[in-house]
Amino acid sequence: MTLLHTVAAFVVALGILIIVHEYGHYLVARLCGVKVLRFSIGFGLPLWKKRLGRDQTEWVVAAVPLGGYVKMLDEREGEVAPQELGRAFNRQSVWRRYAVVLAGPLANFLFAILLYWPLFMHGVQEARPIVAAPQPHTPAASAGFEPGDTIRAIDGVHVGSWQEVRWRMMQLALEHKQVKVEVLGSNHHVDWRTLDLSHFNAEELEGDTLALIGLRLYQPEIQPVIGQVVAGSVAEHAGLQAGDRILAVNGKSVANWNELVQLVRNHPGVELRLTLQRGKERRELALVPATVERDGSTVGHIGAAAKIDKQALDELVTVVRYGAARALVKAVQKTWDMSAFSVKMLGRMLIGQVSWKNLSGPVTIADYAGQSAQLGLVSYLNFLALISLSLGVLNLLPIPLLDGGHLMYYTIEIFKGSPVSDRIMEIGQKLGLALLLVLMAFAFYNDINRLISG
Repeated sequence: MTLLHTVAAFVVALGILIIVHEYGHYLVARLCGVKVLRFSIGFGLPLWKKRLGRDQTEWVVAAVPLGGYVKMLDEREGEVAPQELGRAFNRQSVWRRYAVVLAGPLANFLFAILLYWPLFMHGVQEARPIVAAPQPHTPAASAGFEPGDTIRAIDGVHVGSWQEVRWRMMQLALEHKQVKVEVLGSNHHVDWRTLDLSHFNAEELEGDTLALIGLRLYQPEIQPVIGQVVAGSVAEHAGLQAGDRILAVNGKSVANWNELVQLVRNHPGVELRLTLQRGKERRELALVPATVERDGSTVGHIGAAAKIDKQALDELVTVVRYGAARALVKAVQKTWDMSAFSVKMLGRMLIGQVSWKNLSGPVTIADYAGQSAQLGLVSYLNFLALISLSLGVLNLLPIPLLDGGHLMYYTIEIFKGSPVSDRIMEIGQKLGLALLLVLMAFAFYNDINRLISG
């Protein structure tokens, strides 16, 4: 994935989500009789603009695509003609203003549901929740997990894939309690394992939570047998053929495909002598791995793929799909669960129970956009749904400048019986701006740390 592809995937995702959010505000404003002056995607210098509709609303695409806004007729921002006072936003009842502001985040949640719904109907191929030998001195090792255990339920909630196991464990890791896991052992007997997460360090939730718990996905050992040779590659020029079993490299025996890959990667531009079995013959040949740049490192590459036992691989994957009605329920449930989890994480960050390292900025989000686009449409739509609901949660935070800050003011107005004073709003705007700048600084700092550490 090139930098250009990553940027393109990020800009497309951001553009879609901004349009969804702002159109929520726009649509409800129009339904409430408010005149909309401008609908802008992005900030700064307009790159394209056009006036449309009865109100001649100005539709704009601006140069900085990190947000957008809907500008409504408002006496606080300029003079309003007497005949249009009834269409000014500030003249609307508090409930109408509440609805207009709330519509943006709600549009993001609805968009996430509308994305998850067809994804659940289409079905996603995922790994079966079969565990490998747990790492020593981890909660999984203490619980007695054994290689080949298939996880069936966690605290009474059925799980059918490794992704569902990861999601459920991430939720429970924040609770710091004992977790009862139902497993089907390799002997086909149902058993229960008790994971003690009461002392689990939730500060590292940014990483692989399951690895910290000690749970690893079972992966069958791949034999060092060539399955495919890329045309024009080092492997083809050296004479390697599909079906060759690599026995040794430079006299060092090779037990599995991973060992062969590591030997090749660790010797870019250095001659390797391979001992192999071809049919009943034992042969030797030499090759020099090509030098390639991968993830910031120089590694060796020969252009050969392993022979995969498709039947064995099929036994390790499952397709998770639902009917239309059940898929809609699952879509709503997933949107709710992930939104609630995001709120919990933010709350734990504020009280110091979860590290601020979990906060991501635009660089990390762009990287995820590029990776998901490379994996295909299903992964990219999953990414869009996740970022959409995250945007909805973020905008509902009670921080002035965000939608949640305006809703906080309107809530006070409902109980107080009159609007919040301009002075209070001015102070709130300054505090909100300062808080957002601090959050952005943390996010960019984490992004830079991730880039440096890889």
